Amino acid sequence: MTSARELVVEADGGSRGNPGPAGYGAVVLDAATGETLAETAEYIGVATNNVAEYKGLVAGLKAARELFPDATVHVRMDSKLVVEQMSGRWKIKHPDMKPLAAEAGRVFPAGRVRYEWIPRERNKHADRLANEAMDAGRLGRRWEPSGSTASLDASAARNAAAPPPSGPPGDARAGAARARAALSGTAGTPSTGTAGASGTPTAGTAGASGTPTAGTSGAPSTGTSSGTSGAPSTGTPAGTSGTSTAGTSAGAPGSPAARTSDAGTSAGAGARPATDDGPNDGPNDGLFAAEDVTATSSTPVASGDFEAEAGALAPTGHAARTTGATRADAPASTPVQPQGTAPQGWAGPDMGAPATFVLLRHGETALTPEKRFSGSGGSDPELSAAGLRQAEAVAAALAARGTIQEIVSSPLTRCRQTAAAVAARLGLDVRIEQGLRETDFGAWEGLTFGEVRERYPEDLDAWLASPKAAPTGGGESFATVARRVAATRDRLTAAHAGRTVLLVTHVTPIKTLVRLALGAPPESLFRMELSAASISAVAYYADGNASVRLLNDTSHLR
Repeated sequence: MTSARELVVEADGGSRGNPGPAGYGAVVLDAATGETLAETAEYIGVATNNVAEYKGLVAGLKAARELFPDATVHVRMDSKLVVEQMSGRWKIKHPDMKPLAAEAGRVFPAGRVRYEWIPRERNKHADRLANEAMDAGRLGRRWEPSGSTASLDASAARNAAAPPPSGPPGDARAGAARARAALSGTAGTPSTGTAGASGTPTAGTAGASGTPTAGTSGAPSTGTSSGTSGAPSTGTPAGTSGTSTAGTSAGAPGSPAARTSDAGTSAGAGARPATDDGPNDGPNDGLFAAEDVTATSSTPVASGDFEAEAGALAPTGHAARTTGATRADAPASTPVQPQGTAPQGWAGPDMGAPATFVLLRHGETALTPEKRFSGSGGSDPELSAAGLRQAEAVAAALAARGTIQEIVSSPLTRCRQTAAAVAARLGLDVRIEQGLRETDFGAWEGLTFGEVRERYPEDLDAWLASPKAAPTGGGESFATVARRVAATRDRLTAAHAGRTVLLVTHVTPIKTLVRLALGAPPESLFRMELSAASISAVAYYADGNASVRLLNDTSHLR
């Protein structure tokens, strides 16, 4: 044994309920060969995900020390929280975490341990061990190494792993240039399906003059579509109000404009705030399926029927202005064709099943009806009685649809409670993702828009004018949040290709995901309605393009 020996420790932990029945798993690998040297796992009773993850780290480090006390250790975990805290970049505030972090820090000298965040799909071995421990605990047994198949399962998963997406998923601009190049010179290319009167190519049955129907931007349509604005639709869309919009929130001229916060609606200038539980015409079953797309920029959100959330009702004329620095976000209007292949009319290549994110905004808190800023830097309120009822209603609706395969939640209490209600119905675990947390509104936390206007008028004007301006007192700008959310999106789409995942999160992250998918500028955040416990959906394809399928569906709350 020499100090030159390098080991890899992969650790994970999970909680079925968060908090709920929990367990951890860890594996020690030879860094040079990848050989499994030791495995450890344990059921730890009722605990949170983070506690289980920390306990997995401690156990993995101790297992490594028992093998080679003088080794250097490369820790790999899919918990951003643990990695950042143990690397010294994030403070440890939670009282349950401090002693566990201290214990982990004592196992090896700090200079001999380095930490790396890895996506969940690269941490399958430890994840499997943690689940085996929880399964054993459910049966009143201890996890036994002799009964573990985690090493075999991890090896099989690595061998069967699909290649990662070829580009940054979810930005509409990501595929635009390739699309234009691939489709250049294809006018008059035969269509697949029945063209309209003028012979404009369509796939499926087009509207008058053969214009592609049901969506935004004039992109292709496959299947039978019945929409308005000429953007993409695959499958048969359902209804109008329940479809996604590019952010046109029509309302009475001259009424207040609403800004984004964690209490509800962001309407543009001239749009009026409204109440929750508005109509969403048309059934939504199947909207999360890979072959269904409905997106219509010309169909306004039903005005007057959504909650004006955010303590952010801005006086007329205070909606954000275009900064001129956001044109790289221009939306793509054509499908991507792989380079070197001949375009096939309006029918793009088969990209396989997308990663579909069903975006659930948490239920109401006490701050929601009072229209107060409530982000990630405030009191972390719980769901109110109304919010708990909303969580149960959305859980029942998602259970009836039966399409959700995994659940990922913001770490804030209101989202964890909402996610737990859904998880209980679906029999799934909830994983926590720090990148899904709400904006930190700094000194504005807990205040109404009017109170912020009175106390911090200059800061508010700057914030309304530019996505780079942060709230008073060191909060996050929308530009900062967009970078965080985009990075989170990229990790999650890579980890969940071909699967339907419920993301339980907040107003700003959901609107940001929709904005990026549409290639819309930052000011579009002001023009999307988003009610408490509402459902939206975006699909992400392997070529880097995205499809907005649903925005602000509240039909389950009626």
